[in-house]
Amino acid sequence: MTDPGQQQDQRLEQAILELLDGRAPTATICPSDAARAAYDGDDDGWRALMEPVRRAARRLVAAGEVEITQGSRPVDPDEAHGPIRIRRLR
Repeated sequence: MTDPGQQQDQRLEQAILELLDGRAPTATICPSDAARAAYDGDDDGWRALMEPVRRAARRLVAAGEVEITQGSRPVDPDEAHGPIRIRRLR
C-alpha cells in the first residue's frame, strides 16, 4: 500500500504527462496547469500544489521524461528560480 504523499506524487506526475500528451510535441505547460488538473476542489486550493508539482517535474526530468525550461531554453531543475515551463524531452 502506498502512503498519501506517494499517491499525490504519482497523481501530479501523471497530470503533467497527461497534459503534455494532449498537446503538440513541442508544447509546454505551466506547473499551475498540472496543479489545477490534479486538484479536486473548485477554489484556489490548487495553489498549495505548486511546489509539489515542481518537485514532480524534477522527478520526471531525472527519469528522462520531460525538461524544465525558462525563456524556452532547457535549464537545470536545481538552478531554476522563478517561473518555469515543462515540456517533453526533445
